[in-house]
Amino acid sequence: MKLGVTFPQNVIGGDPAIVRDFAQTAENLGYSHIVAYDHVLGINPAAYPDWKGPYTSADLFHDPFTLFSYMAGITERIEFSPQIVILPQRQAVLVAKQAASLDVLCGGRLRLGIGIGWNEVEYIGLGENFHDRGKRSEEQMAVMRALWAEPHVVFNGRYHTLPNAGINPLPTKPLDIWLGGGVDATYDRIGRLGDGWLNIYHGPKAFADGVAKIRAAAVKAGRDPEAIGLESWVGMGGDSTPADWRTEIEQWRGLGVSHITLNTVFNRGHIKPIQGQDAATHLRAMETYRQEVGDLFA
Repeated sequence: MKLGVTFPQNVIGGDPAIVRDFAQTAENLGYSHIVAYDHVLGINPAAYPDWKGPYTSADLFHDPFTLFSYMAGITERIEFSPQIVILPQRQAVLVAKQAASLDVLCGGRLRLGIGIGWNEVEYIGLGENFHDRGKRSEEQMAVMRALWAEPHVVFNGRYHTLPNAGINPLPTKPLDIWLGGGVDATYDRIGRLGDGWLNIYHGPKAFADGVAKIRAAAVKAGRDPEAIGLESWVGMGGDSTPADWRTEIEQWRGLGVSHITLNTVFNRGHIKPIQGQDAATHLRAMETYRQEVGDLFA
């Protein structure tokens, strides 16, 4: 089981010094991976008085491929996992190219996470269809996998056509694709097509139900359900204690999780944020968490 940490850029900021200090501290503390979100556009809150989404244009989000390319140049070992790239609002061939380039530049340290998102405004701004995003993402996965595996690809699908062409460079190896989401359609998609599930907000009971559905879909598709990786996010805010953190980790271990990611700013489900919005506070928090639970990952 591996322990990673989320870069809380929308709270602590994302200038080069903050990015550098966070990435190098996480690596030096022994975290296995860094997670970052993907949002291309944020709404103008003055224009959307009834907005219910969690993010606006006031929230900073670096492009994950650019962010991790910078981090790759200032670290040596730590892995990178966008969680998640909102795939259907992007062109599949371009994402395949960006991911392959990043994987080469970081020496094979990329684990790609994708999802379909929730913000229709981003889809409108990027010129993509919000309403067919789930089905379209399945064909996008097929396109990307073909491009990562072969120098030239002929592909004629419902949404994509590749006229005998390829990307260069190819990744160090065909990349795994982990999927985020927490509804039945996503569980079915993961079971049929995914290499892993990124559980962002479900607690243990809902997680166990989701895993059962993923594994059933995998068996139906003729796949080995045990080969599908499982990741869950955890928090350290609220009134939780180090003893609680350790108990939670062991609970996730018992549910078969292969990766755990600490998030110090998320506020949903079982995850509560810490107090404070400056970088130093969040660096100290991830150091404290690692000191208290690190032996469980030895």
